[in-house]
Amino acid sequence: MSDAVSPYCITRAPVQENFRNGRGARFGLYGGFTLIELLVVIAIIAILAAILFPVFGKAKSNAQQTNCLANLKQLAAAWQAYADDNAGRACISYYFVDSTWYGWDFILDYSTSPAGARLGLLGPYTRNGKICGCPSFKDVVRDRPFTGYAYNATYIGGDINAGKPPCLLNEIARPTQTAILADAGWGNPVSSEAYLRAPSETLLFTAGKVHFRHSGWANVAYADCHVRATNKICRRDSAEPECGALSEDDSAYDLK
Repeated sequence: MSDAVSPYCITRAPVQENFRNGRGARFGLYGGFTLIELLVVIAIIAILAAILFPVFGKAKSNAQQTNCLANLKQLAAAWQAYADDNAGRACISYYFVDSTWYGWDFILDYSTSPAGARLGLLGPYTRNGKICGCPSFKDVVRDRPFTGYAYNATYIGGDINAGKPPCLLNEIARPTQTAILADAGWGNPVSSEAYLRAPSETLLFTAGKVHFRHSGWANVAYADCHVRATNKICRRDSAEPECGALSEDDSAYDLK
């Protein structure tokens, strides 16, 4: 037999040499990463995380704001249905009898501790207490199970205990510009408030402000039952940078 080497014979020497000199790792001849490759992968993951996390956070915030608008739309529809069933008179903001607080959102029985809560004056039309809470707002110190929105008590819902009845819907001269419900709160950090106050009610306005919680925007429901977001903050106080009014005067709240 001839001693010539067949051209089809494959020698193992180069491969073995590659394993000995470390080249096999680079060409996938055996598992694992080099330290440099591992550091590069970690750096790429960190860069992607830095780019994508704010995007995911923004998407979540936008979804919560959309959900909030939907809640206010349902509350406005319930408010309209209440008026239709009560000769055109708006829902009462609140009144107090014995140890029970009757509010537009929840009825609170203070004879127990903690206070017992059930659906409020709009409850027969909403049948869902959860829509009374903004998904972007949490306030665990309040007695209401869901919070975040306030009802215009200065002009729309009135104050029965003070002899001020709720308005008739036909008294509202500019329904498209008169707020009935809004994202609300006061203080810093922001606490919830269920009753929206016009700036002229100086003392009560302190706690009845609009909360611009959606990245500088607040969702508002108007007397014609449309809802929209606004970033126009009036009566802003540097001590409460996220809170303010919808107008410098009472024009966004009143019946004129």
